[in-house]
Amino acid sequence: MSITQARPTAAGPRPSAARPRGPFPASPDSRTITGDVLVWLAGLGLGVVVAIDLLTRTSLSGPGALLTEVGRWTALVGTYASLLLLVLVARVPVIERAVGMDRLMSWHRKLGPVALVLVAAHVVLVTAGYAASTAVSYLAQTWDFLSTYPWLLPAMAGFVLMLVGGLTSWRVARRRMTYETWWVTHLYFYLAIALAYLHQVLYGQQFVDHAWARTIWIAMYAGTVGLLVVYRVGAPIWQSLRMDLRVHAVERESADTVSVWIRGRGVERFRLRGGQFFGFRFLTREGWWQSHPYSVSAGASPEFIRVTIKDLGDHSRSTAHLRPGTRVVLEGPYGIFTADDRRSDHVVLVAGGVGVTPVRAILDDLPSGVEVDLLYRAPRAEALVLRHELEAIAAARGRSMRLRYLVGPRRDYPVNARTLQHLVPGIAATDVYACGPADLVAAVHEAATVLGIPEDRIHDEAFSFHSPDRYSFERGTS
Repeated sequence: MSITQARPTAAGPRPSAARPRGPFPASPDSRTITGDVLVWLAGLGLGVVVAIDLLTRTSLSGPGALLTEVGRWTALVGTYASLLLLVLVARVPVIERAVGMDRLMSWHRKLGPVALVLVAAHVVLVTAGYAASTAVSYLAQTWDFLSTYPWLLPAMAGFVLMLVGGLTSWRVARRRMTYETWWVTHLYFYLAIALAYLHQVLYGQQFVDHAWARTIWIAMYAGTVGLLVVYRVGAPIWQSLRMDLRVHAVERESADTVSVWIRGRGVERFRLRGGQFFGFRFLTREGWWQSHPYSVSAGASPEFIRVTIKDLGDHSRSTAHLRPGTRVVLEGPYGIFTADDRRSDHVVLVAGGVGVTPVRAILDDLPSGVEVDLLYRAPRAEALVLRHELEAIAAARGRSMRLRYLVGPRRDYPVNARTLQHLVPGIAATDVYACGPADLVAAVHEAATVLGIPEDRIHDEAFSFHSPDRYSFERGTS
């Protein structure tokens, strides 16, 4: 009995379960190899930047010479770091599949302050160096730069925008912003890079008299912009128009949760895996300008994509009012939180709240012979989203699947090694998947480590926008 037969609705056809794929990935893991290659390439690029600085360096002497030289070096490295930040969020398929969006966003967040500090150091050091060489005050030299040097005023505007983007990424600031506000402020970073471009290429000491260095620098900018245009703009629009992706139906799952069904031609070309997510852009009058990431809540289908969304903000609330026929632009699919990564034939799935949506989709990709324990954590019974589907799947799988609801206050069900060992006695030999709020995911990861489960058999993704250690965007929420 399939899940589609267990719970028919008026929303339209349910996607059938995806064809089970191989039990485990091949060894050695090609993703790890690709990830290592990408890290080496990033290091090689840094080496090229350092070489440009060394080979174009001129002899400076007098007051402020050392400050000016160090300031020029920080400009090169800071700009390179800024370009890497953009590459990390360019959604390049080979990079995303090799590393995973979770790690990419973690790298992005860690590299961001480094780039900002380096660029800020350039502004301060070069200004101080020139001021010392001309025996004027720092403020007087700043005014001289802005009033007489071509393209320096736009560059300074870009630096201010970069500061705004950096400050709004600070954890304290993020907690006080909506996702939409955070998203808009981060667009300033793209503008900041653009505003600084001509100042650096046309008047940077390393490029004025060295055409080869200027060519390399322009190529770095062009390559970064090309990746953004192709993968963040062009590819999503093209494939969404080609597949004619539209809202098929909106189905209410609970008082605050809806499932949105999207229909299109040949959506199997996405090669979607249960547990992955898309960036969804619904082309309504109010929402066309913003893309929000949501996990799919059902496995692959040749015609439908389903996403289940909880009302946690303006965008997620508006999805309940989408009309059939509304065009949709999808970015993705992204994520490596899939059944493809399992190393055993016994899987423990731990879900918290609406974090059950990618877990539900993973179930469609698990072969019938795989043993499954699903632990679903929720504060109250009404919050058990997709409960009927999970029970139908458990009934269809028979004794190979055990479904347990952990409903109530956290103190009643502390997520630790003892609890997991009690609920799943053989858990040390399993693959553990966890998705939900960041604190739940962290607790499961820690408990699995204490139980001796190897790192390559612990799979997790948090979906909180405000999580300091996970995505800088939402996962399954708004």
